[in-house]
Amino acid sequence: MPENALKAVGLHRTFGTVHAVDDVSFTLPEGGSLGIVGESGSGKTTAARIVVGLEQADAGEVLVRGNARVARSRGRTQRLARAREVQMVFQDPYLSLDPRTSVEGVLRETLRLHFPDTDHDRRVRELLDQVGLGTRAAEARPRQLSGGQRQRVAIARALAVEPAVLVLDEAVAALDVSVQAQILNLLADIREQTRIGYLFITHDLGVVRCVTDDVIVMRKGRVVESGPTAEVLATPQHPYTRLLLESVPRPGWDPEAIAAARRAL
Repeated sequence: MPENALKAVGLHRTFGTVHAVDDVSFTLPEGGSLGIVGESGSGKTTAARIVVGLEQADAGEVLVRGNARVARSRGRTQRLARAREVQMVFQDPYLSLDPRTSVEGVLRETLRLHFPDTDHDRRVRELLDQVGLGTRAAEARPRQLSGGQRQRVAIARALAVEPAVLVLDEAVAALDVSVQAQILNLLADIREQTRIGYLFITHDLGVVRCVTDDVIVMRKGRVVESGPTAEVLATPQHPYTRLLLESVPRPGWDPEAIAAARRAL
């Protein structure tokens, strides 16, 4: 059995009277791919931010490769080690990249911070090749790149620190459909090569179907259904999961009936 890359146990996060994350638990095996789905306000992004460390849970525990992630690391060395465990790729790579820095500069800055004694020239070439960019893109600034290319840079930067887990928060939602397919195929290849674990945060059930092994469905901060992706999407057990599937536009789609079902749920 593969080791768990990530395990979340009993996560809670409250904002005022809102239970954004309410007793959420899940596991992600090494080399596995887990999707967290739900509508806006379901708590999926808050759960992801707790895993990364951008939010602090009120209760619960996050473990990476069996080791608990410390809420507040002391000292630069501990903070860098903690950052290397879990990396995040956001929806809009243009906002997460410095517009003044070239692709090569982005990668070198990350490598200098985390691995000051390595051969950066070789590693930069490896990362560019790994995400399908090549050396011709090394000198480009973000504004000179397409959306898909910028997302490849963001992925390369995350991979540079060799994380156990890569959290992808709506990472292909802003891309054209054809570019989405390219990025998803790239991620599948990287997972096969590196055994990294993926945590996909998305509202797109098509993405979940294509790239995840397992899925959890969240509603109002709680997990309402979980299991193998193919099984959950083929025979959903919870009314909310069925509602999500029925909400996908298709021939005969009745948005008024769906809205009424949502109100009744």
